Amino acid sequence: MLIAGDSSLLHLLQLASPALPVGAYSYSEGLETLVDREVINNKETLEDWIEDELKYGSIRIETAIMLRSYHSVCQNDLEALDKWNAWLSAARDTEELRQQSWQMGRSLLKLFVELQPQYSVFASAIDAPCNYAVAFGVAAACWQIEERVAAIGYLQSWTANIISAGVRLIPLGQTAGQQILINLHDLIVRVTQEILLLEDEEMSSCSWGLALASMAHQTQYTRLFRS
Repeated sequence: MLIAGDSSLLHLLQLASPALPVGAYSYSEGLETLVDREVINNKETLEDWIEDELKYGSIRIETAIMLRSYHSVCQNDLEALDKWNAWLSAARDTEELRQQSWQMGRSLLKLFVELQPQYSVFASAIDAPCNYAVAFGVAAACWQIEERVAAIGYLQSWTANIISAGVRLIPLGQTAGQQILINLHDLIVRVTQEILLLEDEEMSSCSWGLALASMAHQTQYTRLFRS
């Protein structure tokens, strides 16, 4: 028998699972370019890159929009939900990153509505391709996952996916990848707290390195990943 909190925990584990069929494994978010150019070539440089992204990069804004989407669902504010989705689409730096966000968002929203058709009203409210962060926020709110825990899950899932790409690209051993993830646990929690306190006018990031890597990826000669 489920006890209080079990259901939301299980939903979070499902939502943040690498087995979730949204295609996250096929994206490196510019990492492939950086490995190709030997900017990232070992465990230390991979960990440094991810750490900087968590501290200063666009993943902070994605998570902030995820939380705003979460609140929009909790308040049944469909107009705000659509607004934040459009805001995030406009904020993407490159076509590849935008297409990644839309493809993953479309896949997650479609899956969620098939699993929980009673929440289809929120999917219908989004009058454009749905970003992944927005779809994640919708699911987290409907499944009553506490907002701080949802943000930690979102950041941990993103971090694990980038590490997985690095393990395959550099390449690294699986143990090295897991060590990076453990090393970043405290930072993920600290960044979550910062994002929870962000006001709308404070939503900005320093992601020009990611943007340049992503733009270069579009013309890279050989590619294993889609971004």
